[in-house]
Amino acid sequence: MTASGLPRRVHLGYALGSLVTGAFGTVPGLLLLPYLTDTLGVAAGLAALLVLLPKAWDVLVNPVAGRISDRTRSRWGARRPYLLGGGLALAVLFASIFAAPFANGPAAAAYVALAFLATATAFAFFQVPYVAMPAELTADPAERTRLMTWRIAVLALAILVSGAVAPAVVTAGGDGVPGHRWMGLFVAVLIVAGTVGVFLGTRSAPTGTVGESEPSLRAQLAVATGNRPFRVLLICFVIQSAGVATVLAGVKYFADQVLREPDSGPTLLFACFVAPALLVMPLWSRAGARLGKRASLVAASVIFAVGALALVAAPALPAATAYAVVAVIGVGYAGQQVFALAMLPDCIAYDTARTGRRQAGVFTGLWTAGETFGLALGPGIYGLVLQLSGYVSSSTGTAAVQSDTARLGVLLGFTVLPALLVAIPLVLLRGYTLTPAQLATASDATASDATASDATASDATASDATAPGATTSAAAAPEADGAAPAARA
Repeated sequence: MTASGLPRRVHLGYALGSLVTGAFGTVPGLLLLPYLTDTLGVAAGLAALLVLLPKAWDVLVNPVAGRISDRTRSRWGARRPYLLGGGLALAVLFASIFAAPFANGPAAAAYVALAFLATATAFAFFQVPYVAMPAELTADPAERTRLMTWRIAVLALAILVSGAVAPAVVTAGGDGVPGHRWMGLFVAVLIVAGTVGVFLGTRSAPTGTVGESEPSLRAQLAVATGNRPFRVLLICFVIQSAGVATVLAGVKYFADQVLREPDSGPTLLFACFVAPALLVMPLWSRAGARLGKRASLVAASVIFAVGALALVAAPALPAATAYAVVAVIGVGYAGQQVFALAMLPDCIAYDTARTGRRQAGVFTGLWTAGETFGLALGPGIYGLVLQLSGYVSSSTGTAAVQSDTARLGVLLGFTVLPALLVAIPLVLLRGYTLTPAQLATASDATASDATASDATASDATASDATAPGATTSAAAAPEADGAAPAARA
């Protein structure tokens, strides 16, 4: 049992949901673009649009999913029904993306786009409630950081397993369409395991107190975007997510065209990118406690960007050295993820303390919409770079021979582009001014207002128990007392 009352089984149970988010956040970004260009023969530019547009749909779907989960009342709580239903639907739909009922051509491309759209919608109804839960599980910012540390550790494991093993499953399954079908089934099994794990693991977790919400989705979005710390953090994270996604999208191309190791290269690159996260998470946790979350996020982002820029020299380096540089990038990636996700619940709790309204679902809906868009934008940008550099598609399941210009596009898209996307938005973090002291002050002010409201209502009831408004005032007192559900959870 932790100091805030969260058992370790809840930490682990919640973290298991990262098997779902990690698998879906990794494998499409890693393999969908090469699947379209090198197996279905879709031109790189068109493939980039097919990867980008279905996930861009989530910008609209995620806030709606958040509002629906905010309003849900069930014996399983507001969030858990969607973890189960959304996760199981996601598993089935993910496998369908790579079912390939059409061998190649426009019909095959259209099928993939529609299947990916349906899968992204199911993912929204899993991810939004999942990300909303920490703000309701505990009021302690330090405890939320620990909860995120568990989550990111499992996320790193999920990315390692799905990202490193999925390409190997494609190869073992015979490459091309058959190999991708087996890979789709493999990832679907991971998603089912994570879905069942998080649903059962959080059954004894606090669900928070249902409080008043904004009367309309438009009003909720206005309040969320009016929260300056949240707005700044969201913009930074979306841009950085696009940078991370360009690395994911470029792994197979980089292994094929730069390292010249098409069979073992993707698996080794992923192992080097993700495995360090499993080792350095305790160090990042200590850094956060010592330096603060914002400073630690900046430090992690700088490590990522410097490592990516250094990898420009990969064509002249031994492969082992290139893998080591990718491991350095992975160290930065681990810190970048944990601190951004640890700062998000602070923004939500600050808004709850400031407004007295329960809106975690809307905030996380915007967050996951932005993250999903960033993760889709990365492969879209990378595909555009391939198109502009003259990359030649193939329908054989094996990459075609490429020109020097195309190989240069592969290299720059994997190194310089993500470095810029991760480093440039750091200037925005100067506008992130939320501190633990400021959050505590806002929470104390809300508690004082609730106490005063309760006392006023009690006085009104005692002095005029027969007045028409007496019942209304007395009924309002508990609502005021429960105005900070995230703090009490």
